[in-house]
Amino acid sequence: MSEEQQVRGETTIRVRYAETDQMGLLHHANYLIYFEQARTELLRSFGLSYRDLEDGGYLLVLTKVEVRYKRPAYYDDLLTIRTTVAKTTAVRIDHAYEVWRDGTLIAEGNTTLACVDREGRPQPLPDVLRAPRKER
Repeated sequence: MSEEQQVRGETTIRVRYAETDQMGLLHHANYLIYFEQARTELLRSFGLSYRDLEDGGYLLVLTKVEVRYKRPAYYDDLLTIRTTVAKTTAVRIDHAYEVWRDGTLIAEGNTTLACVDREGRPQPLPDVLRAPRKER
């Protein structure tokens, strides 16, 4: 997918007190939850939902995740998660993430989702997820 065809979106999330650890930092596991929320909102921005996909028999399972922490996030920080569909194949979607706070990049990540049927067998992605779309 060329740069101008990449699907991108932004989601804003405020760090809640319950998401912090004893040191007052956003707990590292919550970045994965934020990535999922950002993916869901990106899909929703195109008029789709995971529920729609699942109702159609398409299940997206996480097969790979990577997070690189650069700076800590704290309670009440307002974060912007920038999500990009980095690559699609017949059965897989790769997303890239950037987590920003006040213009500072604090984390980066990548995920790979595979499309399976209700029995867990790999299946092709629905056409709507394989067709590149320009940023809206």
